[in-house]
Amino acid sequence: MIFRRSTAAFVLCSALELVAGCSSQSSIKPAETLDERTGVTVASLEKPISLIQNAPFAATAERRVSFAYLGPVEWDNMGTISYGLWVHLAPANDWQFEDIRSPGAVRLALDGGGGALVVIGTPPLGDGPYHPVAPWGQTAYFALDPELLKRMASSGRIELDFMADGAAPVRFTAAPDAHESLMRYLRARNLAD
Repeated sequence: MIFRRSTAAFVLCSALELVAGCSSQSSIKPAETLDERTGVTVASLEKPISLIQNAPFAATAERRVSFAYLGPVEWDNMGTISYGLWVHLAPANDWQFEDIRSPGAVRLALDGGGGALVVIGTPPLGDGPYHPVAPWGQTAYFALDPELLKRMASSGRIELDFMADGAAPVRFTAAPDAHESLMRYLRARNLAD
């Protein structure tokens, strides 16, 4: 029987759980699931990273705060590995944003630098690695490679800009410890330098 790296890790962790409580470390490891229909192993964070809307667009008496979420995804299809960045925009009910799948509608900013994200298709899986926070929100997957993921993990500031209908882009910022979650993900996926 041939084991892929992710299957072997799952079997090892399951055995260790019985003996030494391996599950206590689940918060620092990415979640891994096997799509039984396709055989694709999916690795993601346990929870996506949340980003909060920046001032001057912060909540006021007349306006509520919107949120955004992101999370890396690794798809392992029998040794063929690809990556994506899951992004979910949960706007307050008084905000109108462009379709985040439109070219240039979402930009990633890392320590001030960055660029537009490019929408990608995903393997046809039964369930996604993350669940949308708001049913009225928008979700898309964007191109991601290990180098960009490393840049994100080493950045002190991770931000996403979303184009708002008829207005300037709205910026969302991750908490300062977001890079720690990404570094743990890189180490768990054997991508850290």
